[in-house]
Amino acid sequence: MQRISRLKRELQLLNTEPPPGIHCSFSEENLENIQAQIIGGSGTPFEGGVFNLEIKVPDRYPFEPPQVRFLTPIYHPNIDSAGRICLDALKLPPKGAWRPSLNISTVLSSIQLLMAEPNPDDPLMADISSEFKYSRAVYLEKARKWTEKIRHTEEAVCVLQGEGEEQQKGPDEERCGKTSRKREALSAQENLEQPKRSCS
Repeated sequence: MQRISRLKRELQLLNTEPPPGIHCSFSEENLENIQAQIIGGSGTPFEGGVFNLEIKVPDRYPFEPPQVRFLTPIYHPNIDSAGRICLDALKLPPKGAWRPSLNISTVLSSIQLLMAEPNPDDPLMADISSEFKYSRAVYLEKARKWTEKIRHTEEAVCVLQGEGEEQQKGPDEERCGKTSRKREALSAQENLEQPKRSCS
């Protein structure tokens, strides 16, 4: 009961005062499964992209961290092709930095910061990490191309869904974005090479 009441408070605050560039959606009947979106930050190779994430809240939350993964593909040293994230705040001590005083909002803000400032010294994708450290221009170009592909895929699917019917605003637009991101994930994972993984 304490876990559920805490989750409700956290999610209500996220809904009324979300951090800039972050949005969450959830069902009152299933608070353990949360959908989040992070908008790619200005001045980063992810600018213009909308990245969907899945958050699963464990039974022992907040004594265990939430399980978070990207649903939208992203070219990043600390995020692998399955969307798993190498971030201290998502791991328990001694290897991680999770503590019960943290919450879902701080985790999402940490992920947003990680997108803008990768940690190549603790990579999940060794090849991308090496590229980031020694060929930064190549890394930035590839990350921009992935983001551009995501954005164009989303626009194309929205256009197809709008053919022959009147486009509506609000929830329909959100569904369009979610559908397109599921398709883009399948497309990107099938067509793009997967670099080597590692993470301590």
